[in-house]
Amino acid sequence: MNPAKRRQIYEYLRAANPAPATELEYTTPFQLLVAVMLSAQATDTSVNKATHRLFPMAPTPEAMLALGEEALAECIRTIGLYRTKAKNVIATCRLLLERHGGAVPQSREALEALPGVGRKTASVVLNTAFGQPAIAVDTHIFRVCNRTGLAPGKDVRKVEEKLTRLTPPEYRQNAHHWLILHGRYTCKARKPACEACGIRNLCEWTGKAARTHSGGK
Repeated sequence: MNPAKRRQIYEYLRAANPAPATELEYTTPFQLLVAVMLSAQATDTSVNKATHRLFPMAPTPEAMLALGEEALAECIRTIGLYRTKAKNVIATCRLLLERHGGAVPQSREALEALPGVGRKTASVVLNTAFGQPAIAVDTHIFRVCNRTGLAPGKDVRKVEEKLTRLTPPEYRQNAHHWLILHGRYTCKARKPACEACGIRNLCEWTGKAARTHSGGK
């Protein structure tokens, strides 16, 4: 995909959604960190349902640590892998208090040193909580980048590297949100809504013509 077409895609996404945001609900960087940790292999909707109960009881690392692993697991049991996630969240709270005075660190290295925090989770926190132009690549973004030709790659790290390199600076802060929402609601895995897609004329996917002509069936 050439730079002009890539810029047109971002221009459309920006015009359609000038101030995109995560669909995870939170009020502090700590709550965002926990929500993103819980969101692995789970929907934002299921995480929000769980954190509606959890965050009023344990809004801080101190309160979460006091709540304890078993009570935390009970609060999030509707989320996949809830026991492992509860263990990691409690361990992370302990390290936040021991190493960072209870604050969420603002460096990738420090974030990725926390239990259960990988590159994608760190990128979301850096971008959404601290305004750094990090681009987290999840399954939606991986699919959109490969299907459209925006930044194709064999694995998420390759796609992230390409996106970071090829996305014009003025779009990097919001690229993650635009692309994840586009993948979640339009460029869906099984039934992409090509007929309703605003960037279909810029997309390089060879399968879009059939879907557009068939009305998306």
